[in-house]
Amino acid sequence: MIKQNLKLKSSLIITTFIIFIIFCIKLNADDTKIQNKTIYMGSYDAVVKIKIFSSFTCPHCANFHINIVPQIKKEYVETGKVQLIFIDFPLNQAAFNASRLLHCLEKNKQMNFMDIIYNYQSEWTVGSNIEDINKNLKEIAKGLGLSSVQLDKCLINETISDQILNGRIEATTKYSIDSTPTIIINEKKLKGSIDFENIKKKIEKII
Repeated sequence: MIKQNLKLKSSLIITTFIIFIIFCIKLNADDTKIQNKTIYMGSYDAVVKIKIFSSFTCPHCANFHINIVPQIKKEYVETGKVQLIFIDFPLNQAAFNASRLLHCLEKNKQMNFMDIIYNYQSEWTVGSNIEDINKNLKEIAKGLGLSSVQLDKCLINETISDQILNGRIEATTKYSIDSTPTIIINEKKLKGSIDFENIKKKIEKII
């Protein structure tokens, strides 16, 4: 009887340990999935890599995304010469919440979200408080497949929040970013005007 009890206890301990390990692996896998959600456009083999640090409530960022990104995409991304990397640099709570929702979306819907956010920036940013703005953001994200439950969880997800905030701190330290959009081309901050012609000159010098 004693031996049977010992075997039973041993079996329970091993089973509990295995369940714990599986849980930790799943948790780490989920976190990695979130943390690896780099939003990019173009080939990893591209000679020129352009990092775009922007805030969803920044009008200049909206202008860049709507008017300049398509030109870079057509002339350099689609030809395999440039990879665009989009990085969150929220300047206020509304932009921070938009970034959090962005990283809850499936990868193939993230660019759609960014396009909508920038094209309709003057509409979803209107509200008497952050709750009103959150409602606007949720409506956009709902249209891309997130449920009400997922939306609420997303806005309090600590892993995503830490990813965004830590990335912002790291970018400030590494690139001395003090405004948006900030453009980094092959690890060098773009100097001068943030327009297609200036960026084109930098790209052509590299390729």
